Amino acid sequence: MSAPSRSDVPPTSIGIDLREEGVVVEYLDGRTTLYRGAPDAVKGSVTAGPGKETHVLVTDPTETEGVMTYVNDYNTDDEILEDSGVGRVMVDEGERDEVFPGVIVGRTDRRNEVVADPEIAGGRVFVFVEDGWTEGSFEIVEGPEDGLDAHR
Repeated sequence: MSAPSRSDVPPTSIGIDLREEGVVVEYLDGRTTLYRGAPDAVKGSVTAGPGKETHVLVTDPTETEGVMTYVNDYNTDDEILEDSGVGRVMVDEGERDEVFPGVIVGRTDRRNEVVADPEIAGGRVFVFVEDGWTEGSFEIVEGPEDGLDAHR
């Protein structure tokens, strides 16, 4: 029996709360989750290891709302994403997609990569990378040296 196919799902604005202990996301269905720890500041991009879940959150200028997209998530049913307000983008090996203005996701060697320029995105850009054993929180604080066009 094959796994169900997954499709792109557009995100909806959801509530966020930036706290000392991490980033709290409030989904449309009322659930909340805490991405633990102060995110590590990085420049340009974040590359996740093979098999890691990759979640991208872009805040609005007030930092109280944002949009979140899961990259290459094969586990979550479309209906759950739609009810929560979280989006999903599926990116094939060697492909890239601009999921939000100023935020590009790609896939190389089974690794998800997020390249972003917060100035173009118009808010803060967070990337959460996790699996059953580890969690990583990152904030892309400035665009790549070679510019976003080099990653399109």
